[in-house]
Amino acid sequence: MSSAASDLLYQEQEKLIVQRGELEETLISNVTPLEAPKIKIRGAGKARGFGKASSSSSNNNKAEGKEYAKVLKKEGVVRIDNVLSSETADALREYLYALRRKSESEVEEGKIQPIQRFADVLLKQNRCDLTVPMGDDIVTKALDESLRVSPIGAILSSIFGEDAVLHEFSCLMSDPGSQRQVIHPDTPFIEGKGPVLYTCFIALQDVTLDMGPTVWLPRTHCKEAHDEFQDTFASEGSESMKDALIRKQPVVLGTLAKGSCGIFDSRLLHCGTANRSANGASRALFYFSFKNPEVAYPGNPASIRAQLASANVKLGELVKDLQSLSKGKASELIDRLGSLM
Repeated sequence: MSSAASDLLYQEQEKLIVQRGELEETLISNVTPLEAPKIKIRGAGKARGFGKASSSSSNNNKAEGKEYAKVLKKEGVVRIDNVLSSETADALREYLYALRRKSESEVEEGKIQPIQRFADVLLKQNRCDLTVPMGDDIVTKALDESLRVSPIGAILSSIFGEDAVLHEFSCLMSDPGSQRQVIHPDTPFIEGKGPVLYTCFIALQDVTLDMGPTVWLPRTHCKEAHDEFQDTFASEGSESMKDALIRKQPVVLGTLAKGSCGIFDSRLLHCGTANRSANGASRALFYFSFKNPEVAYPGNPASIRAQLASANVKLGELVKDLQSLSKGKASELIDRLGSLM
């Protein structure tokens, strides 16, 4: 197929996706913001919320991680606030947008192929998925705050263990004019199998309603929801089971504060919404996902640089390296990974 014909086919497919996304937007009615739930740590003496700054205590992180994991496994999505400091979020955002401009120039000049810097994303216009290199100071700082200081590392470890494998490492950027995606899971539900992938979306600025926040459909990471979602047949005068599911299902909206995170099961139904910002605000979500070490292929192509994917980075090793760095010692793993970029 010629490039022109391929482009035309893609444009037609995009029109259908946009139309479907607009229809789904009309079906949804029960929408609330994704809130950070309160939990109580045994022995802590008081309730602790996701909105509180995370303790650096390893024992506290483990205890919090287990409690957060309970919510995550039940709902399929959970919010954690103050994962990144405001300063780190600002610096990382500036770094990534500069990297995007440089990468786009290098692609235009023919120096690199698009796949070397950008992953495929649903509805490409005004939206990109920029794969992130490891090794730069600000990226390392963001990893340290999210995986070691915040409870995220403990949450993932409590579910998958320390051998969980880094599957994605990227940044989703949604510019004004980007269209609403269709609702979808990132991976299929496989009967008899547990979760295969957890993804962490970290907001690098406040995500307001008009900036295209993610919507998640809690508790749809199950067989029943997936069976209904796959049934698109609609007889005359009635709607499909898929549309009925979307209509009746409660929805939570990822209007996250800067530095906050939404962690979700890859089987959960979700989508990115349209960025209708009138003041030109672009939304950036730094994200990474970790894979169940017992799963060979989770069912979705990974948004990650090839060199990083082939390194088979494990959660426990990465956290251990960050702990070493926090004590002023060498970070051998991160330095090695950085040299591959």
